[in-house]
Amino acid sequence: MVGAVTIRFVVVAPRDVRFERDFLWGTATSAYQIEGGASNTDWWRFERQAGSPVAETCGDACDSWRRYEEDLDIVASLGLDAYRFSLEWSRIEPRRGVVDHEALAHYRRVLEGCRARGLAPVVTLHHFTLPQWVADEGGFESPTIVARMAEYAKVVGAAFGDLIAVACTINEPNIVAAMGYLAAMFPPGVSDQGRYVAVNETLRACHRAMVRALRAGPGDYPIGLTLSMAQYEAVAGGDGPLEDFRREMEDEYLRGVDEDDFLGVQCYTKHLVGPDGLIWGGDGECTDMGYLFWPQVVGYTVRRAAQWTSRPLLVTENGIGTEDDAQRVRYLAAALRSLEDARRDGVDVRGYFQWSLLDNFEWVLGYGPRFGLVAVDRSTFARTAKPSAAWYAEAVRKARRRA
Repeated sequence: MVGAVTIRFVVVAPRDVRFERDFLWGTATSAYQIEGGASNTDWWRFERQAGSPVAETCGDACDSWRRYEEDLDIVASLGLDAYRFSLEWSRIEPRRGVVDHEALAHYRRVLEGCRARGLAPVVTLHHFTLPQWVADEGGFESPTIVARMAEYAKVVGAAFGDLIAVACTINEPNIVAAMGYLAAMFPPGVSDQGRYVAVNETLRACHRAMVRALRAGPGDYPIGLTLSMAQYEAVAGGDGPLEDFRREMEDEYLRGVDEDDFLGVQCYTKHLVGPDGLIWGGDGECTDMGYLFWPQVVGYTVRRAAQWTSRPLLVTENGIGTEDDAQRVRYLAAALRSLEDARRDGVDVRGYFQWSLLDNFEWVLGYGPRFGLVAVDRSTFARTAKPSAAWYAEAVRKARRRA
């Protein structure tokens, strides 16, 4: 039971859905982090409430609502195959049952812009934000949330199913639950173990309902979720807490993905776990996020995911938040070697998406961390490609020649 609603899972047989290319090389963004002006979201309100942990407000972000053509041109100029981006639910359905057709037309232009540039549109339906009216109903603790997200997915599928190359239902649902209901760093900003576990269960139900809605058509494209994974390592006394933590963060999600068309693996670092739980950072080189510099997490996480599911994998996010672009290149080079080793060993990985295209709004940390291949001037929004962008483009060209 979650609230007053019994969650029932409907078994859907795995489909043999083909990806448009043998391997997708891409980069990724999310709507709230780059578009700007999403004032009808729970995040916009969370940033401004008294005592908010958010370092600074999102505001205009990277102004990509208006500058998306420029962003797509940059992705195409790098010679990539695909662009992963998200749709902002609060724009599409600003009030319950009210669909904004101008917003749908805007996002259709984004998908058409991808297609015109030879980019496969990899579309995420929910990337951390909820419309305020959904949050006011109780968010992921509302008895109506599964139906609400299924209805939203139905609207998206009907509007864009003919253009979508790959659909991701929910971005990192385990992070939505952990940060919002355990760490109190995302909306609604609470810390309660029982509520955290219940919300995780509800998010899994939302995913299944969204898959069914999207499969109703039109279109015939791979559908899955993206999961935040890490390499967890126990220090003295941490074995039990590690298993408990990983069970809720990863394992309960991994149990249920065999009915999907793929699993998106999102990975950045290694986390140490002690008797009192997660230990932030550790000895050795760290990034500006406070993460351990651990690019080999890519190979580790896709291998672990492959132990749980026979479905194809996509690395839908991997990257590094750093002001030091040379450190970014070192990280990406080692991450891609780790990926290549795993694929050589037979792990069925069908794509890699670097996070992120742009230096953007990084949630509770504001604009501090720099994950982008492209710098964005905070006053003019001018885009400037970093040396790592050229490096990544060349690494992709070399990888294609080896394939």
